[in-house]
Amino acid sequence: MKSIQVFDPALCCSTGVCGADVDQALVTFSADVAWGTRHGARIERFNLAQQPLVFAQNPTVKGFLERSGAESLPLILVDGEVALAGRYPQRAELARWAGLLMVSPVATPSGGSCCDNSGRC
Repeated sequence: MKSIQVFDPALCCSTGVCGADVDQALVTFSADVAWGTRHGARIERFNLAQQPLVFAQNPTVKGFLERSGAESLPLILVDGEVALAGRYPQRAELARWAGLLMVSPVATPSGGSCCDNSGRC
């Protein structure tokens, strides 16, 4: 399975989901990362405020920061290659990079789902 590394801008805590003014994009992305890891994806996150050496020691990230600046974060690497910069990926992007299948519930003719209340299909 591919390795996904997320280089976050300086955040107040490890997830960035803290404080009085929570960014919905971070809430959604944190949930998507949790979903991916539950399904076997290898996703690591690094916070510029808490782990600056990780940024400085990675030549790809260091070069990106020198060219674009910290305001261009987040930076997402897949197997060490730049996959995305400037925004957080959506769940479908994480799934594609990690090689995970995203399965949608199958609709029944009545417009409902074939899944029962427990989520089993």
